[in-house]
Amino acid sequence: MAQQARIIDGKAVAAELRAGIAREVAALKAERGLVPGLHVVLVGEDPASKVYVASKEKLAVEVGMNSVAHRLPADTTEAQLLAKLAELNADDSVDGILVQLPLPKHIDTGRIIDAIDPAKDVDGLHPINAGLLAGGKNGLVPCTPLGSMLLLKQALPSLSGLEAVVIGRSELVGRPVAQLLLQADCTVTIAHSRTRDLPAVVKRADIVIAAVGRPRMVKGDWIKPGATVIDVGINRLPDGKLTGDVDFAEAVEVAGAITPVPGGVGPMTIACLLKNTLTAFHARRG
Repeated sequence: MAQQARIIDGKAVAAELRAGIAREVAALKAERGLVPGLHVVLVGEDPASKVYVASKEKLAVEVGMNSVAHRLPADTTEAQLLAKLAELNADDSVDGILVQLPLPKHIDTGRIIDAIDPAKDVDGLHPINAGLLAGGKNGLVPCTPLGSMLLLKQALPSLSGLEAVVIGRSELVGRPVAQLLLQADCTVTIAHSRTRDLPAVVKRADIVIAAVGRPRMVKGDWIKPGATVIDVGINRLPDGKLTGDVDFAEAVEVAGAITPVPGGVGPMTIACLLKNTLTAFHARRG
């Protein structure tokens, strides 16, 4: 019988990352009297968004950061939200700004992201940060791709020369994670809904990053034996259980290492938000 894949424990890696951030924040406070500030803006009453924002607040406070959530009513106008962002951009005590998505339909998400100071854009979504990433330069990187790469490096100390297939081409995960894989000297293919013979494309990969938002789409027989699988998908099934984009029960029998859902990439996303806030703090204050 083949050996089962090693489970990449995102909770443990995220806890370790947060502990390191907490030590650094404590040292900054002791030595320079400065504390990084993370401000999250939530518009409306989306239940999932409210849970995420509460979790971000709690973990930011745990690592010793100043954490402020600005909760705005669902009927907040685009102009009012832009005014709030202008205020946060101008406030020197604010190092990181995150606008919780999705926004209500009457607000243009692109315009809001463009209005965040790129130096404080801890979600890494501003076009300037996207451009810096595409050019292989230092900017703020989206949290989920950053977290995915940290988990990948837990499983594979060297990524150089490996073949990576990213399933999904979103601006939030697929494209940025492909750029990060390129920077790590991987050979990268971005696959998507129009890719011909997707199973054969995935089967070539030493590294599979699944980010399509379709439950258990990636089957075990798509995976090359011994490959490392990072499952970014979080899908809620009719029975309320969470599952990834990869059929875990099948893939765990074939892969060399795999992230579970939940407990894989999810915990890394918020830990990387805190990491980005610290990065922004240092970059802004030299």
